[in-house]
Amino acid sequence: MQDDTYKTITAPVEGIYTEKRSKFIAIALPVTTLEQAKEHLDRLQKQYYDARHVCYAYMLGPERTNFRANDNGEPSGTAGKPILGQINSNELTDILIVVVRYFGGIKLGTSGLIVAYKAAAAEALASAVVVTRTVDEVVRFSFEYPMMNEVMRVVKEMEPKILEQGYDQDCLMTLQIRRSRMETLRQRLLKVDTLRIIE
Repeated sequence: MQDDTYKTITAPVEGIYTEKRSKFIAIALPVTTLEQAKEHLDRLQKQYYDARHVCYAYMLGPERTNFRANDNGEPSGTAGKPILGQINSNELTDILIVVVRYFGGIKLGTSGLIVAYKAAAAEALASAVVVTRTVDEVVRFSFEYPMMNEVMRVVKEMEPKILEQGYDQDCLMTLQIRRSRMETLRQRLLKVDTLRIIE
C-alpha cells in the first residue's frame, strides 16, 4: 500500500455477539477528530446507561499513530485491546469502535472476554463498507494572467482538484493532489513564468 492512502469505513455499522448470556453490541463509526470520537462515546454511554461496560478503541489519522483502547472496568487488556486489534488487522483508521456489554450472569474469564470483544468488533466490521482514501496536500500560488494557459495545461495533465481560483491583479489558485504527486506538481508549476507559490 502506498504511504499516501489509508482505509476507513464510510458509515456507522453494528454487530451483535452473545456468549453465555452476555450480550455484546459493537458499533463502528467513522470519525476524523478526537472531539467526534468523544461526542459519540458520550452519546452511546447515555444511550446504554444500563449496560455493565461500554468499552472502546479508536484510531485517527492517515499515519495511524493516534489511537486509544479503553477497558471501561473490564480486566486490563481484555476489551479495548482486542477491539483495537480488529482495527489494526483490518488496517483501518479514522474509526471508533464501541462495544457495549450486558452481563448475562456467567463470568467469561479473561480469555473468554478477549474472544468476545474481538468477535463483537469483527462482527460490526464484517458489515462495514471499507474505502481507500488518499492523503492529499494543497498548494496555493499566484501568477500573472498571461500565464493562464500554461497553468491550465499543467492542471489538465496532472488532474489536481481545483479548490479555489480568483482573478484580481494577479491570478490566485489553490490545488489539491495526493501526497505522492505533490512534488511533481510543484516542480511543474515553478517552471511557469511569474508563478509564485504562496504555501
